[in-house]
Amino acid sequence: MDGKVGNNAVETYSLSKLYGSIQALNSVEAKIPKGAVGLLGPNGAGKSTLIKTVLGLARPTSGSFSILNEPSGTGRATIRQKVGYVPESDCLIPELDALAYVRYMGELSGLPPMDSMQRAHEVLHYVGIGEERYRPIKTYSTGMQQKVKLAQAIVHDPELVILDEPTNGMDPKGRQEMLDLVRDITRTHGKAIIFSTHLLPDVEYVCDHVLIMDQGNIVLQGGLRELTSQMDHFDIRIKGDGKVFSKILSGLGFKFEKSGSFFKVRTESDILPVLYPALKGTGIQVRHASRTGLTLEDLFMMKVKGGGSG
Repeated sequence: MDGKVGNNAVETYSLSKLYGSIQALNSVEAKIPKGAVGLLGPNGAGKSTLIKTVLGLARPTSGSFSILNEPSGTGRATIRQKVGYVPESDCLIPELDALAYVRYMGELSGLPPMDSMQRAHEVLHYVGIGEERYRPIKTYSTGMQQKVKLAQAIVHDPELVILDEPTNGMDPKGRQEMLDLVRDITRTHGKAIIFSTHLLPDVEYVCDHVLIMDQGNIVLQGGLRELTSQMDHFDIRIKGDGKVFSKILSGLGFKFEKSGSFFKVRTESDILPVLYPALKGTGIQVRHASRTGLTLEDLFMMKVKGGGSG
């Protein structure tokens, strides 16, 4: 199994991880393409465990994986040269200034000292850290610290950038700045990214592919546009007796949600050919009927049963 490699950014093969009796990953089969991929799920879904496992920071209980065509068992130094990582947990050295810290991380990623210094200046400017780069990191706001974490992840110009909850704790302005940076990294600079978060709007803004986890399992994966273009229900507005209309829908076997004169009817087929004959003689008029696609929130709520804390 360890010899398997693929053309995706990450592939996993029956990947499992146990922490005592807790099944953090459950025979995960994933193909994460080289694009902008959102990794979604509630707390405890297994997102961080999946990331740490493919980075070599956690040993799988069973199964294997490949990351950028490097199979399981590849040394961390090799992965570090190809991948940038923004962890959710604090990874900064508070006493260092941002320039020294990012330069140091560049050297750890394989850059020569002079190249690392030059790149540190470049990426700190890119993320919006100016003269503050000479101040100790411990004096920075949460938003500035998150930007430094991003800078250290891209200082060595990696092929893949993995971000674990990068907007956590940020105010709205800082969050938008971070999202714009991540979006620019993939759309302008062509980097593959894996964006792990529980915030659906962040994924919709940045990503074109989504992978949803729940309770250690992959419950959905695919192109965001393709998944959300699925026609899932009809929005119908009526004039007439809503209770009678509800009974008619139930009698026809449709599930629906009602809000006043508006009905959201779940169906993948065309409802109108069977609905109009059923309404004859009832005095109920259909004033509006349109087919509507799924939203990312619809998909998430349909697939996720719940999660633990942490």
